Amino acid sequence: MLSDRRRTDPGRPLAEINVVPLVDVVLVLLIIFMITAPLMLRGIDIDLPKSSVNTIKPEDRVVVTVARDRAVYLDKERVARVMLDGRLSKLAREKPGVTLYLRADRDVPYGAVVEVMDAVKRAGIDRLGMVTQPVAGSEGSP
Repeated sequence: MLSDRRRTDPGRPLAEINVVPLVDVVLVLLIIFMITAPLMLRGIDIDLPKSSVNTIKPEDRVVVTVARDRAVYLDKERVARVMLDGRLSKLAREKPGVTLYLRADRDVPYGAVVEVMDAVKRAGIDRLGMVTQPVAGSEGSP
């Protein structure tokens, strides 16, 4: 038996590497990281004191909507395009730190949306956000 002599020959180097201990160590490390990773993302637990006075002012938010028929609404009130500049200027004077959110139907031409954005900037409102619908299956969607 030639193969038995090769295994027992002390001068011949071992050609096979035993990977079982390596796999065992890797699996143990994987389990350790899987257990400790969620614990590292946790915040610091504190017990906040109670206050009867709210020191943070709520943010003024106004929504401008451009409907499919190109009608413009300021919050839920329909506003004619010729009156929009005046209403937005009045809003900017009354609430200097106002945040304006622009909602537009997806079928509204881009030019109509840009016209409303221009009116907002002309009125001196710097904080303008666009409202979108989350894509189904994306993170954070129900």
